[in-house]
Amino acid sequence: MNIHPSFAAGPGKPRVSGDRGALLTALVHLWPYVWPSDRRDLKARVLFATVLLFVAKLTTMAVPFTFKWATDALADPQTAHETSWVGWALAAPVVLTIAYGGTRILMAVLTQFRDGLFARVAMHAVRRLALITFDHMHLLSLRFHLERKTGGLTRVLERGRDAIETIVRMVIVQLFPTIVELALVVGVLLWQFNAYYVAVIVAVVAVYISYTYFATEWRIGIRRKMNDSDIDANVKAIDSLLNYETVKYFSAEARESERYDRSMARYEDASIKSYVSLAVLNAGQATIFTIGLAIVMIMCVYGIKSGTQTVGDFVMINAMMIQLYQPLNFMGMVYREIKQAVIDIEKMFAILGRNPEIEDKPGAKPLMVNQGAIRFENVAFAYEPARPILKGVSFEVPAGHTVAIVGPSGAGKSTISRLLFRFYDIGSGRILIDGQDIRDVTQASLRAAIGMVPQDTVLFNDTVRYNIRYGRWDASDAEVEKAAGLAQIDTFIRSTPKGYETEVGERGLKLSGGEKQRVAIARTILKAPPILLLDEATSALDSHTEREIQDALDRVSRNRTTLVIAHRLSTIVEADEIIVLDHGVIVERGTHAQLLAARGLYASMWNRQREAEAAREKLALAGDDAEEAVSPVPATPEPEAQPQPRLRMTDAAAE
Repeated sequence: MNIHPSFAAGPGKPRVSGDRGALLTALVHLWPYVWPSDRRDLKARVLFATVLLFVAKLTTMAVPFTFKWATDALADPQTAHETSWVGWALAAPVVLTIAYGGTRILMAVLTQFRDGLFARVAMHAVRRLALITFDHMHLLSLRFHLERKTGGLTRVLERGRDAIETIVRMVIVQLFPTIVELALVVGVLLWQFNAYYVAVIVAVVAVYISYTYFATEWRIGIRRKMNDSDIDANVKAIDSLLNYETVKYFSAEARESERYDRSMARYEDASIKSYVSLAVLNAGQATIFTIGLAIVMIMCVYGIKSGTQTVGDFVMINAMMIQLYQPLNFMGMVYREIKQAVIDIEKMFAILGRNPEIEDKPGAKPLMVNQGAIRFENVAFAYEPARPILKGVSFEVPAGHTVAIVGPSGAGKSTISRLLFRFYDIGSGRILIDGQDIRDVTQASLRAAIGMVPQDTVLFNDTVRYNIRYGRWDASDAEVEKAAGLAQIDTFIRSTPKGYETEVGERGLKLSGGEKQRVAIARTILKAPPILLLDEATSALDSHTEREIQDALDRVSRNRTTLVIAHRLSTIVEADEIIVLDHGVIVERGTHAQLLAARGLYASMWNRQREAEAAREKLALAGDDAEEAVSPVPATPEPEAQPQPRLRMTDAAAE
């Protein structure tokens, strides 16, 4: 979905936060969605709703007149009959009272019908902008998402949706007609009374609006603190619940409760201040207006005593002032709500105004994969300029071959996988696939050509079928089940009560680590990419599960170019080439046998892992001996433990 150009960030663009033009900026951003060029039906609704609003306002102006005529008819029927231009029939109190009630009903019906008519326009704008923001969040770089908290982003999206609705519904259609209504009220008072009344009313309006402005500005800082506290509490709640098992492991329920309560205490304090400030604002507004109302009514009392005005005029001035109070109160509410909505929407606009770090070049073409050969040429990269990660790394993964990358933690292994997916752009050098620089092709085609099996598989909170089909959305049920069979998880799935419709839970927590890895493998099999990237795909599994997963990975990797980011060296002994990375540079490369013979870093890592495995086997055997010592049945001697042969990974790599 295209993003409206007004959201693009750049020098000279007006900022939403802390700017007097904030509301104007928001309206400029929102207008294309309220008046969509491709929706004539919504444009017609906007026009019709505006017409209805003006008709409703004109009807509103008639209400005080019917009230005045009815009052005069009751106070002095003869005078009303002689002086009223409508004649005795219309001056009759009953008829005028019915007219008064009828105009009020018509006013209410027109207003509500207008609101219902405009609802589709407002919610269409909310939906479009929420979708654009959601899509834009996916366009932003991995760096952006690693620096943000998921709970905070969802809260920004939620508050932004509410703010859009507030601004659209209150400003676009209602604010301007309300100003017109104020002008009509002033005109009627000038016509029916005199300039002194208008002067009092103008003074009241000026004081009222000034007070509203300054009081609302005071409340803005309080509201911002309340929102920040709300987001902070929401983030902590989501973070704690996502790490439910970790909380239980360390019996940290009380600590998590205290942490959440501290955030809620800040929210409580800010909310109390917000409510108190609102009460101060409302009380001040009511006081200012009531003083003005009393002044004009006292003026009318003197007019009645002098014979220049009637009792009906006294009732009318009261009704007109009440009529004036409604748009005034509305404008005060609009200002408050709009200012608060601007606060809520400013973070949403900030996200929309942030350009993606990684973008396709103009005219970028799709990646054409003929063989799938990967080449890194003198690649340098740093997440931060002061801390280089890769320093001139060069290697090649020939088509159909398996190349493994190993090294100590922090050597830059996983960074290579992120660069290949173009989650980040390199600082210098080139990354080529079949001779094409990945910066010159579209990101969608690049990622479509690479299959990924990560170390930590995260699944969607949906069914097993949904998660496998995520690899290729147009796949049939039969293809999904075939992929599950190749990943050696079909039998397990069918053994569950709901089969492929089994819910996997939040982040796949209802499945074991091995089951999640098999789902990830099935997803990659279904995608059928020419290039496979395995990022320590078995490092978190036990030895038995690792062998089963490795067998599935071997099947996936056949006839595919495979790059393996490996932690367990036993999984890559049959790789065509092993690259040893340390501190961002390649320190060794060769086959497993060549690297062992070199007695360098790889040999040292291999020996340490073998020693650790031997120690685990020794502990296991000691446990078996202890069981034999207490067993009444002679135990059959166990043969000496032999190293398990590795299945050859012809074209695959475990990431």
